Amino acid sequence: MQPLDADAIRASFVNCSRGEAKSVTLPADVPWATRDFLGWRDPKAPGRAYLVVPRDGSVVGLSLRAAPPASSRSRSNMCAFCSTTHATSDITLFTGRRAGKAGREGNTLGTYVCANLSCSAYVRGELKPDVPQPVETLTLDQRVARMEDNVRRFVDRILEPH
Repeated sequence: MQPLDADAIRASFVNCSRGEAKSVTLPADVPWATRDFLGWRDPKAPGRAYLVVPRDGSVVGLSLRAAPPASSRSRSNMCAFCSTTHATSDITLFTGRRAGKAGREGNTLGTYVCANLSCSAYVRGELKPDVPQPVETLTLDQRVARMEDNVRRFVDRILEPH
């Protein structure tokens, strides 16, 4: 992902007000070269998360809400973005208001994703999940492409006019 400055990140948000975008706590020290999208949890408000994704030569930012963490560590679930399996407590339901009129009317969309939004790091093996992973025959490039497609589809659904 191309490096973005604070102004570009704040201007990218499509499902929150300018005031909300201005108050976003931005991440520090992003390893841009190994990230396919920028995702982070707000350290000042753990129930808030943000996703900034390259799209059609620009970037789209989404403000998300994180559901409370599950308490069970004995079960596992798979991230909808990177297909990494985690303990259920390490997968979070993230919901975002739809863009435009639908969002102003209260319509949201959600998906289950790595709680730390570090999907790029899991796909590249920079981070290791705590549970065994299914064996995959896809190459790294294929896994990255699959993740990018999954993220793009989620963003597209948020942007769909309803």
